[in-house]
Amino acid sequence: MAVLSEQARARLGAAWMRDASEQRQSCAFTKPDLAAAIAAVDQWVEDNQVAFNQALPQPFRGAATTPQKIEILAYVLWRRIGRLTVPEDG
Repeated sequence: MAVLSEQARARLGAAWMRDASEQRQSCAFTKPDLAAAIAAVDQWVEDNQVAFNQALPQPFRGAATTPQKIEILAYVLWRRIGRLTVPEDG
C-alpha cells in the first residue's frame, strides 16, 4: 500500500483533533506538529510493511488479505489505548 495522500493525512488530522477535543485532551503541540507526526507515522508504516508481515504467524500471514492484516494491527493499537472495548469485558 502507498502512503496516504496529503488530503487523507489532513482529514486524519482533523478527525484526530475532533476526537481529542471531545475527550477534552489538552495538547502541547501545534497543528503543524500534528501534521508532521501523521506524516512520520504514515511513512514508518510504509517503510516497515515487510517486517510487520514477517512478524505475523503462519497460516494467518499467508491466508489474510492486506486489509485484514492492517485491521488486526489497528485493533491491537485501539485496544492498547483503551478505545476498543468488547462485550466480553463485562
